[in-house]
Amino acid sequence: MPPKAPIKIFSGSSSRYLTEKISHYSGRDLGNIKKLNFSDGEFAVAFQETIRGSHVFLIQSTFPPADNLLELLMMIDAAKRASAYKVVAVIPYFGLARQDRKDQPRVSIGAKLAADMLTAAGIDRLITIDLHADQIQGFFNLPVDHLYASSIFLPHIKSMNLDNLVIASPDVGGSKRANTYAKFLGTPMVICHKSRAKANVISDMRIIGDVKGKNVVIVDDMIDTAGTLTKAAYMMREQGALSVRAFATHPVLSGAAYENIANSALEELFVTDSIPLGQESEKIKVLSIAELLADTIEKVYYYKSISNQFLI
Repeated sequence: MPPKAPIKIFSGSSSRYLTEKISHYSGRDLGNIKKLNFSDGEFAVAFQETIRGSHVFLIQSTFPPADNLLELLMMIDAAKRASAYKVVAVIPYFGLARQDRKDQPRVSIGAKLAADMLTAAGIDRLITIDLHADQIQGFFNLPVDHLYASSIFLPHIKSMNLDNLVIASPDVGGSKRANTYAKFLGTPMVICHKSRAKANVISDMRIIGDVKGKNVVIVDDMIDTAGTLTKAAYMMREQGALSVRAFATHPVLSGAAYENIANSALEELFVTDSIPLGQESEKIKVLSIAELLADTIEKVYYYKSISNQFLI
């Protein structure tokens, strides 16, 4: 039996493009919400239909600017004040996730702060994809459905039928992810060991493993300036790799990222639509997460298991 509470799906302004696709796959109409803008930059949100007693899903990635997070918080607050039965935040890209620990004196833990704000605003559940650090789930004292883009990436990698395939991690921190891909595909793995002079600046990089005569696929959770990725691709080709491709869930792509990718040794870069691309690129291909999220929303609503969403 379906729940008595009706389901309502709403989109924040930054993820409208994705929510429309989710609405299509789920076969449900997109809810009507309005963002009111003041001349000084202040804004407010208002639901344009009743949500009293409804199971409300609010979809919004929280990439910069910070207004995207604030808008989501205001949507949550408005839903609670309008007597929604349940409020589920669907955050395809969870911003501030790189700030998951105190790695130097006198710094904030931005991911924990964001989690606290979402909890205080009143969410009952969180659905997200490929957190930069898995332990962020523990920042919430409520259910977190942490999905993985591997359920989309792995079938695509298999369909490419690449001979002498090797899975690579762009850094030591991503070795667990790369190792899981490699085990699933039955291939070897290599690791890029890097050291940074400061954020987004690499001082040194080494390839650990053999890439000569191999078709390399680099897997990562996000790509920002593309400095690490493009340097790794160049070094792998220098060491005899036949080709280098990359799969990264979240295309942050800031600074000179598009130029770096265009001028790189990468054959292709596959990303999801958790964040909209800032510009088109011949090398960048988008694999949509809309169907994955639509299916997860339906299963959460009907209290069904989502374990089959995880290929790894």
